[in-house]
Amino acid sequence: MTDSVLYSVLLLASLGVIASVVLYIVSKKFYVYENPLIAEVEEILPAANCGGCGSPGCKSFADKLVNTEDISDLFCPVGGNDVMKLVAEKLGKTVAEKDPTVAVVRCQGSCEVRPKTTEYQGPRTCAISAMIYSGETDCQYGCLGDGDCVAVCQFDAMYMDEETGLPVVITDKCTSCGACVDACPRDIIEMRPKNKRDLKIYVGCLNEDKGGIAKKACSVACIGCSKCEDVCPKDAITMFNNLAYIDPVLCTLCRKCVPVCPTNSIIETNFPPRKEKPVVKKVESKVAVNVESVKPKTDA
Repeated sequence: MTDSVLYSVLLLASLGVIASVVLYIVSKKFYVYENPLIAEVEEILPAANCGGCGSPGCKSFADKLVNTEDISDLFCPVGGNDVMKLVAEKLGKTVAEKDPTVAVVRCQGSCEVRPKTTEYQGPRTCAISAMIYSGETDCQYGCLGDGDCVAVCQFDAMYMDEETGLPVVITDKCTSCGACVDACPRDIIEMRPKNKRDLKIYVGCLNEDKGGIAKKACSVACIGCSKCEDVCPKDAITMFNNLAYIDPVLCTLCRKCVPVCPTNSIIETNFPPRKEKPVVKKVESKVAVNVESVKPKTDA
């Protein structure tokens, strides 16, 4: 009995030693060298792992930065220019400075201007709603209001407005990761330049229906009248599929397009109130004339 137990112990110990040796040899044979710079660059990155850089995570992006000769096209939107400068200094490479961007919701179809015509009974996610029906209103292009964009935001930069039923972007918290853009099945969220004081002008509508149909579904829908395009001095506005689009690069924020829009579908943010031109009243000057003084004298 004692011998069998001893043999069993020796056998297990021998198997353990053999397995250890095999694992050691395999680890040495298949060892993959990792450049220590990858870990150092990863430490510089914000560790958001949001995918805004185009890589699945910060480690993967660090690997790409280290092993890419020209990194001018690579950018971490969360870290911004400051982080990319630190990465460039660490790697001895040149990085291109980019203007910060912010998420913009290109739909203003609240319950007040876009009334519901049906009621959906089912899982409340935009992804599912977009697959099985066109929405609770007659506009098949606008926000579905189920908050998928808010759910994927890791930075608490968005919330659903209970009164309007639309998502709201908190500009100061937005890191330009683009997760909300990818999550929206209607593609109503766009990354646009974050100008000084967050000044923006954009068309808050994506309805491609003709004017009458679009206006019936939503009172602030773009009706494709082209008035904004006609007054734009920089050719920043183009018409396509009955819909106006303002190019954020060409737009100089002159605001000439805003007052000519008959449906108020063009949104301007953070601008000072427009100064109303003073109304000059025409005052007719009346000269009192003494009839007696001008009456011709007759000889007596």
